[in-house]
Amino acid sequence: MENASAVATDEVDAQDFLRLDDQVCFSLHAAARAFNGVYRVALKDLGLTYPQYLVMLVLWEDGELPVKKIGERLRLDSGTLSPLLKRLEAAGHVERRRSAADERSVSVRATAQGADLRQKALAVPRAIAESTGLSLDEVRDLRARLDKLTAALDGEGREASADCVR
Repeated sequence: MENASAVATDEVDAQDFLRLDDQVCFSLHAAARAFNGVYRVALKDLGLTYPQYLVMLVLWEDGELPVKKIGERLRLDSGTLSPLLKRLEAAGHVERRRSAADERSVSVRATAQGADLRQKALAVPRAIAESTGLSLDEVRDLRARLDKLTAALDGEGREASADCVR
């Protein structure tokens, strides 16, 4: 009789795993949507969307880069990145150039106007950090945990892809 009770308890616990509020993926999704809303407000004066802001962060940090490298850094495919870069170029923030050595390769760099935008963007990280209600140490810890999670999931994704090929 004791085993039947343990099995019933395990089934109840298993059923709880199917509750939306118990899904870590949903918590991450909800946090990402909330962040997007906060960023929308914080970036309004810069005239940038969140994905455009990420591109500018990469360019301010690394300078001129091939589109492929930007995509790798931001985990964006070319179908998503190309229109984003076109809008940034139309706004005068970036310049795209074909490589003389390889015409298939396009590099991107911030224009003077895009570089000037960096000064205005300095207030954004502080505004976002304050919006979280977390201390700087808690933000750093959260970021480290998310980086660890991402690395684990990336490894799992490669293993699952390999399993599908087998």
